[in-house]
Amino acid sequence: MTQLDAVVLQPFGGPERSEDVVPVLDNVLRGRGVPESRKLEVAEHYRELGGTSPANACNRRFSAHVEAELRRRGRPLRLFLGNRNWHPLLPDTLAQMRDCGVGNAAVFVTSAFSSYSGCRQYQGDRERATATVDDAPALLPTAKFFNHPGFIEANADQVRAAIASLPPGPIPTLVCTAHSIPCVMADSSPYVEQLRTTARLLAEAVGLAPAPLAWQSLSGPPDQPWLEPDVCDHVDTLAAQGCDRIVVAPIGFLTDHVEVLFDLDDELRAHCELRKITMARANTAGTHPAMIRLTADLIEEAA
Repeated sequence: MTQLDAVVLQPFGGPERSEDVVPVLDNVLRGRGVPESRKLEVAEHYRELGGTSPANACNRRFSAHVEAELRRRGRPLRLFLGNRNWHPLLPDTLAQMRDCGVGNAAVFVTSAFSSYSGCRQYQGDRERATATVDDAPALLPTAKFFNHPGFIEANADQVRAAIASLPPGPIPTLVCTAHSIPCVMADSSPYVEQLRTTARLLAEAVGLAPAPLAWQSLSGPPDQPWLEPDVCDHVDTLAAQGCDRIVVAPIGFLTDHVEVLFDLDDELRAHCELRKITMARANTAGTHPAMIRLTADLIEEAA
């Protein structure tokens, strides 16, 4: 067993103020062929939320909760943030950790699912960072957790709370969403199958009918096929089938990103109103106690 000295939380990273928005999006979209119009559209979404990514505060709270849980277990490990796309960037964090005397650290990526953008790109970031930082700490990645009972429990509790928030009426239809990715990327990873597994386990846990996946936040060039159906198109199909109540579970997101707060809470909710569908959005797993315990478990298992 390796002696752990610390933990690195490796999130996506987002803007902290309006001036950061375009530089962050330049980092995120570099080399992806995304139209300038789409970049400016997403930038406006951030500005409507105050120019900051809601995920930043969520990640800081998440880190504090995990630190407290590890301390409760007798493992007082410090958690560091090392983002992919904005400060604090992973290379800077590794240099800071080295200067603090950290030799070995578990690394937790804030994505439950395996794809290029949700797994392999983070791995590449770690490899480049450790190669460029002299005497960088050794990093021990934690396992993926898409089917972990704690992840299912956290999401199930959030779905139950969303159901309870609906006015009395028929049993709602469960809609599970995740970030769409290019079909060519999906074909070379277990991303879709892992999400299907999560959606199935979640539906079983809350006693609702199995939920086909709906995709959101498509951001690629228009000539490139991405995963479908878009969640708004899926809602149109449900409306045509007579559905008038849905619970949306953003299972593809661990915390509240702009894709959750804008694409679901604003755009999808407005679309549901047009279709006369009552919508409740479940919270992300976030700092749910089951999610915090699961993260601490994975950190201990990485050693």
